[in-house]
Amino acid sequence: MPATLESLGIDRLSVDDRLRLIELIWESLPRTVDRGEVPDWHVAEVGKRRADAEARPGEGRPWREVLAEFQGAE
Repeated sequence: MPATLESLGIDRLSVDDRLRLIELIWESLPRTVDRGEVPDWHVAEVGKRRADAEARPGEGRPWREVLAEFQGAE
């Protein structure tokens, strides 16, 4: 039986607790993964987004730049 929000009790957590859980899960992921662990549709989506970004230079901003703004607001 696959885990669900309800079966894990996540649906009963506060927003702050859910966000912390997301952070903990994100931090638990390995820095690198084998290509076989990445679904083909993920690779296709990254390719699509990269092509879109290259087709429209000057639009958008690097995520590190945006993140730095949020971190500076703390």
